[in-house]
Amino acid sequence: MQFLKSFYIHNTFFRYIAVLAACFMLSFWIHALYPIAWVFTWVLIGLFLFDIYLLFTYAKGVDAKRRLPQKLSNSDLNPVSVIFQSFYPFKAYISLIDELPQQFQKRDFEHKTFLLKNEKKEFEYTVRPVDRGEYVFGNLNVYVSSPLKIVKRRFVFQKDQMVPVYPSIIQMQQYDFLAISNNLTLFGLKKIRRIGHTQEFEQIKEYVTGDDLRTVNWKATAKQNQLMVNQYQDEKSQPIYSIIDTGRVMKMPFNGLKLLDYAINSTLAFSNVALKRNDKTGMITFSKNVETFVPAVQKITHLNTILEKLYNVSTAFTDSDYGMLYAHVKRKVTHRSLLLLYTNFEHISALKRQLPFLLAIAKKHVLVVIFFENTELEALIDTHAEDLQTIYHKTIAEKFSLEKRLMQKELQQYGIQTILTKPEQLTINTINKYLEIKARGLL
Repeated sequence: MQFLKSFYIHNTFFRYIAVLAACFMLSFWIHALYPIAWVFTWVLIGLFLFDIYLLFTYAKGVDAKRRLPQKLSNSDLNPVSVIFQSFYPFKAYISLIDELPQQFQKRDFEHKTFLLKNEKKEFEYTVRPVDRGEYVFGNLNVYVSSPLKIVKRRFVFQKDQMVPVYPSIIQMQQYDFLAISNNLTLFGLKKIRRIGHTQEFEQIKEYVTGDDLRTVNWKATAKQNQLMVNQYQDEKSQPIYSIIDTGRVMKMPFNGLKLLDYAINSTLAFSNVALKRNDKTGMITFSKNVETFVPAVQKITHLNTILEKLYNVSTAFTDSDYGMLYAHVKRKVTHRSLLLLYTNFEHISALKRQLPFLLAIAKKHVLVVIFFENTELEALIDTHAEDLQTIYHKTIAEKFSLEKRLMQKELQQYGIQTILTKPEQLTINTINKYLEIKARGLL
């Protein structure tokens, strides 16, 4: 039974059969072909049996191993490698089929190569998950054929490997490196010039054009016989909360990823940068109720707590209760904090319904409301209109786009910081706003 499960006919064998059938057909008119066709038939039968002997004589003809990371990173290209080795004494032709998780909906995965005796090769491919959760890789199937290519033998390795998909760890690591190197501008992150200064002294330095004259240190100036100024640094250990709306408005997909997942990836990367810069980070998720509350802590190990909480966040088909959010923030967040609210408003009427609660939160805290541009509408606006229906569609799209900008101005009139961003630029713009608020001493 084991033999039958691993026994397969190679496609080349059917070509041989087609040639023999043609010979027998032609022998009806060319009688000399008839005995030759029978000779070829017996030769093919002999080669068929000999090929079976070559492939099935060795109990372990090949070995293969799939190497998966401990965690896959959502929305990123994750490398998966397969190492395989041949123990056959001849050149073995390999067809590798990896059974990918059903979430990828990919049924045509195949890699073909060949291996010499005792040769080892490594093949690497990438997968891009767009949903968090458990991904199960099925069988790693290796089909081996000899140079005769008449039959194939299947080897099965590593059945049902499960790997969890977490928020974008790769994206977090990119910004982690930049935060350590203090070179965040490489990804378009702006350097914000300080207006005024905070109260944490850093050093005394020589005066350069543009420095605030109010920071001149007259004692040091007298000693050095040149203008010296005090330099201050951003205040540290300030509480910062990422608040994620998990209502139905965050289910909208862009590039295969829901708005919620963009917010989760941004929260993870931003929290890591804030912790590296010695601030406290926390997290709140809410819809009808406050589902998750992680108090702001400064420990770098606190990032693991945030990661685990983000792994289980999901959206619901309900409208979010901003009144419940306000009550929870008032009760639990007692110190003045920076609150980054990830949400989305498609209509200005939806914003006006929640505006009283946003204003109440902004009285005590620095509130940043983050919502999204509809990139598909922007693409529609940029297209050339060729008929009346397209003009109508463009007009409606421009109306929605204008409403987004009006909502941003409405919030800014009340002193609420805002970020209107494309989903793929969310992380960069969020960190930019954080650096701007810290540099201006608004918190």
